[in-house]
Amino acid sequence: MFRNQYDTDCITWSPQGRIFQIEYAMEAVKQGTPVLGLRSANHVVLCSFKRAQSELAAHQKKIFKIDNHLGIGISGLTADARGLSDYMRNECLNHKYIYETPMKVGRLVAQIGDKSQQKTQRSSKRPYGVGLLVGGYDENGPHLFETCPSGNYFEYKAMAIGGRSQTAKTYLEKHFDSFAACDLPSLIQHALEAMNATTASDVDLSVKNTSVAVIGKDQDFKELSEDELQGYIGKLKSKEESRAAAGDVPMEDAPPADGGAAPMDTN
Repeated sequence: MFRNQYDTDCITWSPQGRIFQIEYAMEAVKQGTPVLGLRSANHVVLCSFKRAQSELAAHQKKIFKIDNHLGIGISGLTADARGLSDYMRNECLNHKYIYETPMKVGRLVAQIGDKSQQKTQRSSKRPYGVGLLVGGYDENGPHLFETCPSGNYFEYKAMAIGGRSQTAKTYLEKHFDSFAACDLPSLIQHALEAMNATTASDVDLSVKNTSVAVIGKDQDFKELSEDELQGYIGKLKSKEESRAAAGDVPMEDAPPADGGAAPMDTN
């Protein structure tokens, strides 16, 4: 990797006003495994692609439960994500113990933003090399947030991060107006359609390499089982076959919007 005298710590600014270590951490997220989220009026769906290091290895988990009303999808360094997920679980437990109510999603995300930003203030530390999509449901309804290694965080109606995420974003931008009125099965189907756009040129989606989790009104965090997921993937494949029979050009045949670089799993 290209090195220079301004990237030895995270508090040294280059003459162009850049902090290279933060940019390296952001790049780790961009090259990570794709993960996306979208929300309706009552539910949030998180969907991730799971890569295996080899044929002998298990597929790596990319969606984690934080609390009954809260879950995260990760892209980037998995080790950093595990540290943040442990912190988030402890904060939810402490809040419930003291106030006897689930923690608000926005408050927890703000704390993660502060924690990430603190890592950019001391030369002895480094930024977290992971981006999170935080999905949850509280008294204010469903929420979907993205957190960045720089400490920034944003709320979205739909968002995708990781390798080739631009292709998924294009699909989400095209359909997001309809998400609010979607029921849960339709929302899951949209999530798989968007994920299929990012991976179809490399590998087909299957129950082994795909994870889907849902949270919502009267619906605690739940990761779909292989049997449940197979039904949605079967519908996706049937739809692709119908398009091919009708002579439509499938989305995966179009050139990737981000130049076609294969997504990397930064572990």
